[in-house]
Amino acid sequence: MAANDVSTGVRLVRVPEDRDGQRLDNFLLLHLKGAPRSLVYKLVRSGQVRINGKRAKADSRLAGGDEVRIPPVRLEAPGEARTPPKGMLERLAASIVFEDKAILALNKPSGIATHGGSGISFGVIEALRALRPGEPLELVHRLDRDTSGVLVLAKKRSALLELQALMRAGEDDEGPAKRYLALLVGRVPNGTLTVDAPLLKSVLQGGERMVRVDPAGKPSTSHFKVLERRGGHSFCEVRIETGRTHQIRVHAAHLGHPVAGDEKYGEREANKRLAEQAGLRRLFLHAASIEFALEGGAKPYLINAPLPEDLSSVLDRLG
Repeated sequence: MAANDVSTGVRLVRVPEDRDGQRLDNFLLLHLKGAPRSLVYKLVRSGQVRINGKRAKADSRLAGGDEVRIPPVRLEAPGEARTPPKGMLERLAASIVFEDKAILALNKPSGIATHGGSGISFGVIEALRALRPGEPLELVHRLDRDTSGVLVLAKKRSALLELQALMRAGEDDEGPAKRYLALLVGRVPNGTLTVDAPLLKSVLQGGERMVRVDPAGKPSTSHFKVLERRGGHSFCEVRIETGRTHQIRVHAAHLGHPVAGDEKYGEREANKRLAEQAGLRRLFLHAASIEFALEGGAKPYLINAPLPEDLSSVLDRLG
């Protein structure tokens, strides 16, 4: 239900009961069709969006019956709307690894953002919505732009809510089991190394996100296990108990063995050598699998995404 103030163009939208628990930014994206995520964040930061008359944050959770103030926004008319490039749509369509009535999962290619914003016109979610017009696709979680691998989207509101609850439960060790593959620079000791180090996120001028180990940060736990030695470096399996921004990358650097190809937290000289010797042109981090159960635990899922050819060939060249 929405009430419009004709004099200002402001809308007051009441949150339906079935949207209880939804993030404010995702709710706004539904009501501001075609708005880039960066604009939504700007509207929230400026205080133009309000929940029950009060300022809020983009990640605020809504409750059924809340009243959301949505300011007038000038968006492109439908005839002006741009669509994702055909090549991107074809690439993502080919990357779908699993689908049923509840979820869709793809092996996200490196270099494609999860969603648009910060100068990126289209991400996975915008492209898939363009591929599947009319389907209520929603992101369940995110992957860094440079990370490849399993990305899960919900096709039904009930699946989204259950998966979001499972993700939150992950803070208590009951969430989805996520397994990553990474090449770490140097010789990581044998066995499983656990990094239990709090992470603090900050945003630099220009909007770039940086994360560091800091006692004031959020609790974060990663487990690194060496699978193979390749060319003096360590091909590892990584399992995470928490899902912080850049968690594996920052924890690996904290160990003194950053992820190969990491331009933000890595070693410039090592990255240069790996590019020359093995053809590594991007971050060597891949979300290999995710395991969870829906319908109250009655329907188990184990979704795998094969290591991409560009990363496999790097391992082959390293011998």
